[in-house]
Amino acid sequence: MTTELYVEIGERLRQQRKKMGMTQEETAELLGISPTYYGEIERGNRKLSIQKVLTVYEKMGLEPTYLLTGEGISGKAMLDIFKDCPKGKEPVLEQVLRCIAMLYQ
Repeated sequence: MTTELYVEIGERLRQQRKKMGMTQEETAELLGISPTYYGEIERGNRKLSIQKVLTVYEKMGLEPTYLLTGEGISGKAMLDIFKDCPKGKEPVLEQVLRCIAMLYQ
């Protein structure tokens, strides 16, 4: 991936953090990473692992497709998909999201 893409991902992450009213330190703690590493992600110098992309989704409500591409549904609205997902199909939807996150690698 290009550095420009990392910068764009970091910017989307920063925007969501600001919307949530959190500091970089608070966000790093929420995601289980060091504040220094988190700051590097926001600046586009580091990338998120697949697991952290999913953690960002779970903890911050930032949908993986939007985080990685800037397109799609952003924020907590994505959680409505799980609410409306047919019973028993949640694991399939989760797997689709994991596949999307794998595109980031």
